[in-house]
Amino acid sequence: MDLITAYHIIEVVGWLAAVLKVASLLAMKSMIPLRILAIASSVCFIIYSGVLQLWPLLAVELVLLPTNAYRLYEIIALRRLVTHMTDESEPDFSVAMAYGEKRVIQAGDVIFEKGDPVDSLYYLAEGCVEIEGQNVSVAAGKIFGEMAFFNNSAVRSATVRCLEDTVVYELDERGFARLQHEDPKFAMAVMRTVTRRLVANAAQSQEAQPG
Repeated sequence: MDLITAYHIIEVVGWLAAVLKVASLLAMKSMIPLRILAIASSVCFIIYSGVLQLWPLLAVELVLLPTNAYRLYEIIALRRLVTHMTDESEPDFSVAMAYGEKRVIQAGDVIFEKGDPVDSLYYLAEGCVEIEGQNVSVAAGKIFGEMAFFNNSAVRSATVRCLEDTVVYELDERGFARLQHEDPKFAMAVMRTVTRRLVANAAQSQEAQPG
């Protein structure tokens, strides 16, 4: 292969890298194809800049390639997590103990009252609590108080009282946001719980309407 032919091949690789880069920025609406195109573009730019000794471009692409590869891995891992979390599986919220503030509460005491400002959700590690006015009790291993983070109300819609000596871990909004970001499994478990409770509340409201 003569020098001119090799140069033309490298030039084609450079143009291919540019096309892939533009496509990844403008044409793709789904994140997985976007990341794949970005990775392919980086590979082509690395070859192009390495042969032509374009060191600044090479340095940029050597940073972008592993970054996009890791983001692609994160997306695929999250999709697999969503696929494998069936409706029958029990969500695990115990990771909240590593992020929340531990509170020990006596039987009969109120954790929060209806009308209180919304500032936390709770993981129930031990004991049992009752959501007054709804005939609902929450057992150990569950969360409660999370619904207020997903509606426009700034106050609690019900009072929660301990039916027995109870240990909870309290997560404020900042801790909740951090945990959702750092543990996608926890975030999915919360969303499944919220969805189930919304469906149950809608069903109860429908049953309560006069026929």
